[in-house]
Amino acid sequence: MRHTLYTTNFTCSYSEVDFFPSSRDIMSVSQTLETEEDFLTCLQIKLFHPQQRSGGMFGLLPLGRRLKQDADDPLRLGRDGMSCALALVDLKASRKQLSLQAYHTPQKQDMYFSIQNLSKKGRLIVNGVALEYLEKLDLPDKALVRFGEYEMLLVREAGEAKGSFEVELNVLDRSPFTETCVCIPVKTPVLDTCSGYMDGLCSHEPLELDETMSYKI
Repeated sequence: MRHTLYTTNFTCSYSEVDFFPSSRDIMSVSQTLETEEDFLTCLQIKLFHPQQRSGGMFGLLPLGRRLKQDADDPLRLGRDGMSCALALVDLKASRKQLSLQAYHTPQKQDMYFSIQNLSKKGRLIVNGVALEYLEKLDLPDKALVRFGEYEMLLVREAGEAKGSFEVELNVLDRSPFTETCVCIPVKTPVLDTCSGYMDGLCSHEPLELDETMSYKI
């Protein structure tokens, strides 16, 4: 009987030593997870519309908090809430307006973003460069974007190129075009896999192809 109890106690003691992590190990894992979270790249999306106070077009957006987005999935903005993670409450907006895609290069560990025009209704203006339907452009660290009456200021907070990044959305009280001048050379727009590199010229207040274009569905 004593031998049985001794064997049981010895087995339990062995299990505790062999399988239970020490407080130092737990702290090390916790610190590693927190460090990874702290270094995630963040894409700030600051929105403005002249009728935003009464129109309610930003009512479905998760404003004022950071969300985690899978880097492999494009972040779409548009009227169709089924296909767009960022949904606009506006019949004048396209079902799929634009797409933001994360990427990184082998030479650098940072994560970067590209933008693509998914709308057939009008051009997407990025730092003065007009994107036609399905044309895409690599974004600098700060970019002014315009489509229809919507204005966006995109700001990239540098971080490591991990499997996900953070997105933070906010609404601006004033137009970013009247307070910010972004004169950063950008590459020429391309259609998906096409390549071409030229410095783009920045205009202070870029205009759409046709400001009176009909946005009827």
